[in-house]
Amino acid sequence: MAEAATASRAASAEWFRCPACSAFVYHKRLRRNLGVCPDCNHHFRLRIRERLGQLLDEGSFQELSGELEILDALSFADSKPYSERIAQAQKKSETRTGAMHGTGTIDGLPIVVACVDFSFIGGSMGGAVGESITRAAELALQTRTPLLVISASGGARMQEGCVSLMQMAKTSQVVARLAEEGVLFISLLTDPTYGGVSASYATLGDILIAEPGAHIGFAGPAVIEQTIRQKLPDGFQTAGFLLEHGMLDLVEPREGLRRTIRNLLELHAQAEAARGEDAATLAARLPQADGAEAIVDPEQLPERDPWEIVQLARHIDRPRMLDLVGYAFDGFQELRGDRLFDEDRAIVAGLARLGELTVMVIGQQKGHSTSELVEHNFGMPEPEGYRKGMRLMRYAARFGLPLVTIVDTPGAYPGLGAEERGQSVAIAESIMLMSRLPVPIVTVVTGEGGSGGALAIAMGNRVLMMENAYYSVISPEGCSTILFKDASAAPRAAKALRITSPELLRLQVMDAVVPEPQGGAQADPAAAGANVKAAIVAGLRELLALSPQQLIDQRYERFRKFGTPGNQPSLPPITGET
Repeated sequence: MAEAATASRAASAEWFRCPACSAFVYHKRLRRNLGVCPDCNHHFRLRIRERLGQLLDEGSFQELSGELEILDALSFADSKPYSERIAQAQKKSETRTGAMHGTGTIDGLPIVVACVDFSFIGGSMGGAVGESITRAAELALQTRTPLLVISASGGARMQEGCVSLMQMAKTSQVVARLAEEGVLFISLLTDPTYGGVSASYATLGDILIAEPGAHIGFAGPAVIEQTIRQKLPDGFQTAGFLLEHGMLDLVEPREGLRRTIRNLLELHAQAEAARGEDAATLAARLPQADGAEAIVDPEQLPERDPWEIVQLARHIDRPRMLDLVGYAFDGFQELRGDRLFDEDRAIVAGLARLGELTVMVIGQQKGHSTSELVEHNFGMPEPEGYRKGMRLMRYAARFGLPLVTIVDTPGAYPGLGAEERGQSVAIAESIMLMSRLPVPIVTVVTGEGGSGGALAIAMGNRVLMMENAYYSVISPEGCSTILFKDASAAPRAAKALRITSPELLRLQVMDAVVPEPQGGAQADPAAAGANVKAAIVAGLRELLALSPQQLIDQRYERFRKFGTPGNQPSLPPITGET
């Protein structure tokens, strides 16, 4: 149902009817609730100044778009001249062009902001709208200030013809410059965001956030149904639909938007402040870690039965990736989606604080309960998980963020759909991308390290493993079936594969081993998490002293040596085996 008026006009009447649930809401209550229906959570459309008033510090907005004018380059007329439509829209929306940009602050953190008003000819992007967004982006680039663009649009403006079409090119190319220079661009998608706006700057943000229920897409649902002659599923093109299909980072209710954007700005302010600092200053940003030091001498590790280690690595109560993130980092903002097909929950990733350093964390997540294991596909990523990881690896490189990866997977998911969508290609590209990232990478194998599915996020400058984790070219069960022709020979295969921490430390596959509490990490997850934190901090403290090229070169040499005659250590034969 089309909205009869925006939330901003509710104050002119005593009661306002929600177009979603038909409930009548008193206008003062609606305003106190930020324009969100208290009965059904419908987010009403906001005018520009209302939106900015909710997000920015009071009195901080300085408008810079006052001189912009709409140009009628085509002298267009349909049922009425375009100039007449502009005059009507200006009166209705109380804006000159339907867009506004300027500077402001959120909790004192500076930001450049641009906003589009849907009440102005459907928020369509004409020359003046594109100019406002472009000028905002150019100012953000010039001052290295994060950019926030708030979109609400039906698409390109037909009355301006190809001049409108060119705004897609103009805005996209300035966003490319922001990306090249490592200036943060947050895109907030509100209801609706369609057509030439969604197919240009609006979906090119480093972070894409949408309000609940916002409709977002290229072609509208009526056009799609008419074209394909099929009924669309419920919820199609809503923010929740896009989140499930990997197109958004976050769907955030209006009440949490300011807090979320503020947290993102703070994380990036830390990253920006760290640019160009010397190694000692960067190292000082790291916290003091109270955990036990990682072990580099394999003789200090107890020799345990490999099959027992496998069982400990798989223990249902063993701390998982998100558990360890909670213990090791001082804050975590998850980012979602591969921007291509799906949101794969087997890989979880996001920005985290480590002392005064902002890092990117990417890891494989399993869970503890049946529902958690199913949600995260038992830690077995599909191609979309690896592609999400690669998207955020590039994000880390763009902003100079150290990367921490956490490995805990029995292997990449071996399903029909995964093969159809390029599982091998996704793994190969992830390995290749990580090998050339110009930022420090610390990898920790915390549970199962299963084959290429693990290696895809394990190309670190420092590769560590927890004491009771294992890392292998194949699962013991798979090896026993293929080579020993006996599925029950998995314990024997585990021993033959040399998959435990002391053996991998001797082979130099691992740089160090993170000690675990007596009885395994599940016996004291907090202590295990503290040890992981200490190992990550120690690894980063060493790596922050290296230049981007030195990091790439060191990583190359680290993996270059394996299998090279004279460079590869070997282990003595296992006695008593046939």
